[in-house]
Amino acid sequence: MGKASNPEDQDHKARSAALRLLARREHSRLELALKLKQRKIESDVIEQVLDDYETEGWLSDERFAEVYARQRMDLGYGPLRIQAELQQRGIQETPSCVREMNDTDWSDRATLLREKRFGLSDIRDDWDEKARQARFLARRGFSSEHVENALEQRL
Repeated sequence: MGKASNPEDQDHKARSAALRLLARREHSRLELALKLKQRKIESDVIEQVLDDYETEGWLSDERFAEVYARQRMDLGYGPLRIQAELQQRGIQETPSCVREMNDTDWSDRATLLREKRFGLSDIRDDWDEKARQARFLARRGFSSEHVENALEQRL
């Protein structure tokens, strides 16, 4: 029969694993909990460790959301995609860097992305190309209004 699991061993294993993961990058509470569960750590131990790390300030969903959203914005993603990805990671609140952007700012970002990817040629009469570029921007998480504004821009 296998060795009985010692609660202190579980606690030490959870704390050290969580600390190693947080040293590499920010994680949401949900992400960290899932990664610790994969390591066969008991749920009550995980919750206690994550509570302690939040109290210490080592784990913060707000900080994670802000860092994650800024990285995704820098990579050319729009607000819809960023918000969806954050929700998948257990974050329901919109980070301040996303909230501070208005529709004009997002339309400008969509236009820059379009220019970088396709150029700003006149595509008013080319429905196939217009649809292709619109699909690309929509997949990147821009709203239909942002996409329309970006597609209207030309050199």
